[in-house]
Order: sequence, then C-alpha cells, then structure tokens
Amino acid sequence: MGDFAPSSYDSWGNKSSAMADEATPAIDLVRLARHCLGDQDLEQELLEMFDRQAARIVAQLTAAALGDPKASADLAHKLKGSALAVGADRVAQAAGRLEALCGDSPGRSALAAALASLAATVSEAREAIVKLIA
Repeated sequence: MGDFAPSSYDSWGNKSSAMADEATPAIDLVRLARHCLGDQDLEQELLEMFDRQAARIVAQLTAAALGDPKASADLAHKLKGSALAVGADRVAQAAGRLEALCGDSPGRSALAAALASLAATVSEAREAIVKLIA
C-alpha cells in the first residue's frame, strides 16, 4: 500500500504539503477499491459508515465547541483514521490539523477556523459519497 508510505505522510497521517492539493478528489476511489479488494458492496458499506461517522463527529465537535481539548483531539484522530481508510485525504488533513491544534492550546479563533475547515471538507466528502452510492 504505497499510499501510506512514510515519505508521503507526516507524523499525523497528513499528506505532506507538497502532495496536498485542492485538486485531490474528495474520495480517492482507487485507494478505496484497493483497500476493499474490488468488492463494491464493501466499498459502499464503508462509505456509508464513514458518512454517518463523519457527520456525528463534526456534530459532537461543534456541540462541544472544543471545550475539552483532549476529547476533541481524540474525535479528530478517530475521524482522521476513518478518512484515510476510505481515501478522504482532505478530511484526514483537516482532522489532523485540528488534532494537532487541540494539543497545542491555541486561541479559540484558531480552533474555530480549524473546525470550520474540517466541517467544510467533511461536507464535500459526504456530497461525493451521496453521488457515488445513489
């Protein structure tokens, strides 16, 4: 699985900045197919689970208003791992940034901006999933 090579990802599981790109698809279908060994039913099931989980985590982060940095970092970490599993690299990157910020005790505006970025990338991924499984 060359996509997870250490040279391609930093210590938080984010693609290196040289690889990060707005042209990155919301869902990397090639990676998803490879992880599922071409089983389209499994792909759909994973995408549906990710869709529900991502929505739930963003709602939990928003409701908590990042009041508990440890809990917020844990949620962001969980979302990052799930995103990497389905090829949602931009979600993984945004979740990784939020996770790192929660550990650094930044100002509220930095956390709010990171959460807004995460919510936007999750929304893009969820829209892509709806199109894929419809």
